[in-house]
Amino acid sequence: MKRFLTVISLSGAGLLIACGPAPTPQQQAARQHEIACLGGTLGGALIGGAIGNQFGGGSGKDILTAAGAVAGGYGGQRYSC
Repeated sequence: MKRFLTVISLSGAGLLIACGPAPTPQQQAARQHEIACLGGTLGGALIGGAIGNQFGGGSGKDILTAAGAVAGGYGGQRYSC
């Protein structure tokens, strides 16, 4: 649980830093695109991991959770970028 909270805190801090003002409109648009890509990738990984966690048992459940997270992250990245 401690590791999960650390990851969430660092992710949130990274997003807040990325949302700062950019010197030019082009740089601001590039940042917004990067944030959208990151959000889609993380969202897809979370949803894919949650779906993968519903299947299997024992170590198979862990494998399916990881596979779901990877597949969801890939799909979210493809969709959002």
